[in-house]
Amino acid sequence: MSRKPPIRHSSPPLTKNANPGRWEGKAKPDWLARAIARAGVMPQEEAQEAIQAGRVTVNGRVVKQPLSPVPSGATVRVDGAALPMAAPTRVLAFHKPAELLTSTVRQHRVGTVYEVLLPQLSSDLARFTWHAVGRLDRGTTGLLLFTNDEKLLAHVTSPETGLPKRYVATVFSDADEEKVEPLRQGLKLEDGDGPIRPAQVKLRDVHTVEVTITEGRNHQVKRMLGAVGLPVRALHREAVGGVELDVAESAFRLLTDAEVAQGLGYPPAGAPG
Repeated sequence: MSRKPPIRHSSPPLTKNANPGRWEGKAKPDWLARAIARAGVMPQEEAQEAIQAGRVTVNGRVVKQPLSPVPSGATVRVDGAALPMAAPTRVLAFHKPAELLTSTVRQHRVGTVYEVLLPQLSSDLARFTWHAVGRLDRGTTGLLLFTNDEKLLAHVTSPETGLPKRYVATVFSDADEEKVEPLRQGLKLEDGDGPIRPAQVKLRDVHTVEVTITEGRNHQVKRMLGAVGLPVRALHREAVGGVELDVAESAFRLLTDAEVAQGLGYPPAGAPG
Protein backbone atom coordinates (compact mmCIF):
# COMPACT_ATOMS: atom_id res chain seq x y z
CA MET A 1 0.00 0.00 0.00
CA SER A 2 1.36 3.42 -0.87
CA ARG A 3 1.97 5.83 1.96
CA LYS A 4 1.63 9.38 0.78
CA PRO A 5 1.16 12.76 2.43
CA PRO A 6 -2.32 14.23 2.63
CA ILE A 7 -3.73 15.74 -0.55
CA ARG A 8 -4.75 19.39 -0.29
CA HIS A 9 -7.95 20.17 -2.21
CA SER A 10 -9.64 23.51 -2.58
CA SER A 11 -13.36 23.63 -1.97
CA PRO A 12 -15.50 22.70 -5.00
CA PRO A 13 -16.89 25.78 -6.79
CA LEU A 14 -20.50 26.68 -6.23
CA THR A 15 -22.80 26.09 -9.17
CA LYS A 16 -25.11 28.80 -10.45
CA ASN A 17 -28.08 27.45 -8.49
CA ALA A 18 -26.16 26.47 -5.40
CA ASN A 19 -27.31 27.86 -2.08
CA PRO A 20 -24.26 28.88 0.00
CA GLY A 21 -26.31 28.72 3.18
CA ARG A 22 -27.81 25.28 2.70
CA TRP A 23 -25.67 23.77 5.49
CA GLU A 24 -26.18 26.65 7.90
CA GLY A 25 -27.24 25.31 11.29
CA LYS A 26 -26.46 21.74 10.23
CA ALA A 27 -23.46 19.46 10.39
CA LYS A 28 -21.56 20.20 7.18
CA PRO A 29 -20.96 16.97 5.21
CA ASP A 30 -17.45 15.84 4.39
CA TRP A 31 -16.10 15.16 0.90
CA LEU A 32 -16.29 11.50 -0.03
CA ALA A 33 -12.57 10.88 -0.61
CA ARG A 34 -11.60 12.71 2.54
CA ALA A 35 -14.29 11.00 4.61
CA ILE A 36 -12.96 7.59 3.57
CA ALA A 37 -9.40 8.62 4.39
CA ARG A 38 -10.39 10.12 7.75
CA ALA A 39 -12.05 6.85 8.68
CA GLY A 40 -8.71 5.10 8.16
CA VAL A 41 -10.03 2.85 5.42
CA MET A 42 -7.35 3.86 2.91
CA PRO A 43 -5.18 6.90 2.13
CA GLN A 44 -6.98 9.77 0.42
CA GLU A 45 -5.27 9.26 -2.94
CA GLU A 46 -6.32 5.60 -3.03
CA ALA A 47 -9.86 6.58 -2.01
CA GLN A 48 -9.99 9.06 -4.89
CA GLU A 49 -8.87 6.37 -7.35
CA ALA A 50 -11.47 3.91 -6.02
CA ILE A 51 -14.22 6.51 -6.37
CA GLN A 52 -13.28 7.44 -9.93
CA ALA A 53 -13.17 3.75 -10.84
CA GLY A 54 -16.83 3.34 -9.78
CA ARG A 55 -16.03 1.10 -6.82
CA VAL A 56 -17.73 3.32 -4.22
CA THR A 57 -21.43 3.68 -3.44
CA VAL A 58 -23.22 6.09 -1.11
CA ASN A 59 -26.61 4.87 0.08
CA GLY A 60 -26.66 2.33 -2.76
CA ARG A 61 -25.74 4.72 -5.59
CA VAL A 62 -22.39 4.70 -7.39
CA VAL A 63 -20.57 8.00 -6.88
CA LYS A 64 -17.61 8.90 -9.10
CA GLN A 65 -16.84 12.40 -7.82
CA PRO A 66 -14.26 12.45 -4.97
CA LEU A 67 -15.58 15.83 -3.78
CA SER A 68 -19.19 14.65 -3.49
CA PRO A 69 -20.65 15.40 -0.04
CA VAL A 70 -21.39 12.50 2.30
CA PRO A 71 -24.61 13.12 4.26
CA SER A 72 -24.61 12.34 7.97
CA GLY A 73 -25.51 8.70 8.59
CA ALA A 74 -24.88 7.65 4.98
CA THR A 75 -23.84 4.09 4.19
CA VAL A 76 -20.63 4.07 2.17
CA ARG A 77 -19.40 0.90 0.50
CA VAL A 78 -16.22 0.05 -1.39
CA ASP A 79 -16.42 -3.06 -3.58
CA GLY A 80 -19.69 -3.88 -1.81
CA ALA A 81 -18.24 -3.83 1.70
CA ALA A 82 -19.71 -1.28 4.13
CA LEU A 83 -17.16 1.07 5.67
CA PRO A 84 -17.00 2.21 9.29
CA MET A 85 -17.02 5.99 8.82
CA ALA A 86 -16.22 6.98 12.40
CA ALA A 87 -12.44 7.22 12.77
CA PRO A 88 -10.53 6.90 16.04
CA THR A 89 -8.29 9.81 16.95
CA ARG A 90 -4.64 8.94 16.46
CA VAL A 91 -1.60 11.05 17.35
CA LEU A 92 2.04 10.31 16.54
CA ALA A 93 5.02 11.84 18.34
CA PHE A 94 7.86 12.20 15.83
CA HIS A 95 11.44 13.32 16.49
CA LYS A 96 12.17 15.70 13.62
CA PRO A 97 15.79 15.88 12.46
CA ALA A 98 17.31 19.07 11.10
CA GLU A 99 17.21 19.89 7.38
CA LEU A 100 13.69 18.59 6.75
CA LEU A 101 10.65 20.64 5.75
CA THR A 102 7.34 20.37 7.61
CA SER A 103 5.63 20.12 4.26
CA THR A 104 4.19 17.60 1.84
CA VAL A 105 6.36 18.86 -1.00
CA ARG A 106 10.14 18.99 -1.45
CA GLN A 107 11.69 22.35 -2.19
CA HIS A 108 15.07 22.78 -3.88
CA ARG A 109 15.97 19.14 -3.17
CA VAL A 110 15.26 19.53 0.55
CA GLY A 111 13.36 16.52 1.91
CA THR A 112 10.18 16.51 4.00
CA VAL A 113 9.17 15.03 7.33
CA TYR A 114 6.66 12.83 5.52
CA GLU A 115 9.43 11.15 3.55
CA VAL A 116 10.98 10.03 6.83
CA LEU A 117 7.83 9.26 8.82
CA LEU A 118 5.45 7.53 6.41
CA PRO A 119 7.69 4.61 5.36
CA GLN A 120 7.92 3.60 9.04
CA LEU A 121 4.17 3.26 9.57
CA SER A 122 2.49 -0.09 10.02
CA SER A 123 -0.37 -0.99 7.70
CA ASP A 124 -2.89 -0.05 10.41
CA LEU A 125 -1.45 3.46 10.69
CA ALA A 126 -0.72 3.90 6.98
CA ARG A 127 -4.46 3.85 6.22
CA PHE A 128 -4.94 7.29 7.74
CA THR A 129 -4.27 10.69 6.25
CA TRP A 130 -1.71 12.37 8.53
CA HIS A 131 -1.50 16.09 9.25
CA ALA A 132 1.42 17.80 10.95
CA VAL A 133 0.24 19.58 14.09
CA GLY A 134 1.82 22.96 13.51
CA ARG A 135 5.28 23.07 12.02
CA LEU A 136 8.96 23.24 12.83
CA ASP A 137 11.37 25.24 10.68
CA ARG A 138 13.78 23.44 8.41
CA GLY A 139 16.67 23.72 10.86
CA THR A 140 14.65 23.17 14.04
CA THR A 141 14.69 19.71 15.61
CA GLY A 142 12.54 17.93 18.18
CA LEU A 143 8.95 16.99 18.88
CA LEU A 144 6.52 17.24 15.97
CA LEU A 145 3.06 15.76 16.38
CA PHE A 146 0.98 14.24 13.59
CA THR A 147 -2.72 13.42 13.72
CA ASN A 148 -5.55 12.10 11.55
CA ASP A 149 -8.02 14.31 13.43
CA GLU A 150 -8.30 17.85 12.08
CA LYS A 151 -10.27 18.97 15.13
CA LEU A 152 -7.35 17.96 17.33
CA LEU A 153 -5.01 19.86 15.01
CA ALA A 154 -7.12 23.00 15.45
CA HIS A 155 -7.30 22.48 19.22
CA VAL A 156 -3.54 22.13 19.70
CA THR A 157 -2.55 25.00 17.39
CA SER A 158 -5.19 27.51 18.50
CA PRO A 159 -3.83 30.41 20.58
CA GLU A 160 -7.06 30.23 22.60
CA THR A 161 -6.11 26.75 23.83
CA GLY A 162 -2.89 28.12 25.28
CA LEU A 163 -1.11 24.78 25.16
CA PRO A 164 2.52 25.27 26.26
CA LYS A 165 5.36 24.38 23.89
CA ARG A 166 8.83 24.05 25.41
CA TYR A 167 11.94 24.83 23.37
CA VAL A 168 15.66 24.83 24.12
CA ALA A 169 17.71 27.36 22.18
CA THR A 170 21.45 27.47 21.76
CA VAL A 171 22.40 31.13 21.39
CA PHE A 172 25.49 32.87 20.06
CA SER A 173 25.72 35.63 22.66
CA ASP A 174 26.09 35.24 26.42
CA ALA A 175 22.68 34.96 28.09
CA ASP A 176 21.88 36.34 31.53
CA GLU A 177 18.81 37.09 33.61
CA GLU A 178 18.73 40.74 32.65
CA LYS A 179 18.63 39.96 28.94
CA VAL A 180 15.82 37.39 29.14
CA GLU A 181 13.61 39.27 31.65
CA PRO A 182 11.68 41.14 28.88
CA LEU A 183 10.59 37.76 27.51
CA ARG A 184 8.97 36.95 30.86
CA GLN A 185 7.13 40.26 30.84
CA GLY A 186 5.94 40.04 27.23
CA LEU A 187 7.30 42.23 24.48
CA LYS A 188 6.23 43.63 21.16
CA LEU A 189 8.14 42.61 18.07
CA GLU A 190 8.70 44.97 15.19
CA ASP A 191 6.37 43.19 12.76
CA GLY A 192 3.18 44.80 14.03
CA ASP A 193 1.58 41.50 15.13
CA GLY A 194 0.86 42.82 18.61
CA PRO A 195 2.48 41.96 21.94
CA ILE A 196 3.93 38.50 22.51
CA ARG A 197 2.49 36.71 25.51
CA PRO A 198 4.80 36.42 28.52
CA ALA A 199 6.98 33.31 28.27
CA GLN A 200 8.53 31.06 30.87
CA VAL A 201 12.30 31.36 30.51
CA LYS A 202 15.10 29.47 32.26
CA LEU A 203 18.83 29.74 31.74
CA ARG A 204 20.42 26.31 31.54
CA ASP A 205 23.84 27.80 30.94
CA VAL A 206 25.31 30.93 29.39
CA HIS A 207 24.54 29.74 25.84
CA THR A 208 21.44 27.58 26.47
CA VAL A 209 18.01 29.10 27.07
CA GLU A 210 14.78 27.20 27.76
CA VAL A 211 11.68 29.02 26.49
CA THR A 212 8.07 27.92 26.97
CA ILE A 213 5.41 29.73 24.93
CA THR A 214 1.63 29.38 24.62
CA GLU A 215 1.18 30.67 21.09
CA GLY A 216 2.83 29.76 17.81
CA ARG A 217 3.69 32.72 15.63
CA ASN A 218 6.05 32.39 12.70
CA HIS A 219 9.66 31.88 13.90
CA GLN A 220 8.47 33.09 17.28
CA VAL A 221 11.17 31.79 19.62
CA LYS A 222 13.98 32.86 17.28
CA ARG A 223 12.48 36.31 16.90
CA MET A 224 11.92 36.71 20.64
CA LEU A 225 15.49 35.81 21.50
CA GLY A 226 16.84 37.90 18.66
CA ALA A 227 14.89 40.89 19.98
CA VAL A 228 16.81 40.73 23.30
CA GLY A 229 20.22 40.33 21.69
CA LEU A 230 20.42 36.54 21.76
CA PRO A 231 20.47 35.32 18.14
CA VAL A 232 19.71 31.61 17.90
CA ARG A 233 22.25 29.14 16.58
CA ALA A 234 20.12 26.00 17.09
CA LEU A 235 16.56 25.35 18.27
CA HIS A 236 15.03 22.15 19.63
CA ARG A 237 11.45 21.47 20.83
CA GLU A 238 11.25 19.22 23.87
CA ALA A 239 7.52 19.15 24.66
CA VAL A 240 4.01 20.08 23.54
CA GLY A 241 1.56 20.31 26.42
CA GLY A 242 2.26 17.34 28.65
CA VAL A 243 3.76 15.27 25.82
CA GLU A 244 7.53 14.99 26.16
CA LEU A 245 9.91 13.97 23.38
CA ASP A 246 11.13 10.48 24.26
CA VAL A 247 12.08 8.80 20.97
CA ALA A 248 15.32 8.79 19.00
CA GLU A 249 15.89 11.17 16.11
CA SER A 250 13.74 10.26 13.05
CA ALA A 251 11.72 7.76 15.12
CA PHE A 252 8.10 8.02 16.24
CA ARG A 253 5.59 6.44 18.56
CA LEU A 254 1.81 6.33 18.83
CA LEU A 255 0.42 8.26 21.79
CA THR A 256 -2.05 6.53 24.10
CA ASP A 257 -5.55 7.89 24.61
CA ALA A 258 -4.52 8.97 28.11
CA GLU A 259 -1.60 10.99 26.72
CA VAL A 260 -3.86 12.67 24.18
CA ALA A 261 -6.53 13.47 26.76
CA GLN A 262 -4.25 14.54 29.60
CA GLY A 263 -1.21 15.80 27.74
CA LEU A 264 -3.04 17.65 24.96
CA GLY A 265 -6.35 18.31 26.69
CA TYR A 266 -8.29 16.56 23.93
CA PRO A 267 -10.43 13.49 24.68
CA PRO A 268 -9.78 11.11 21.77
CA ALA A 269 -12.48 9.00 20.19
CA GLY A 270 -12.65 5.45 19.08
CA ALA A 271 -10.01 3.24 20.68
CA PRO A 272 -8.58 2.25 24.04
CA GLY A 273 -5.32 3.79 25.19
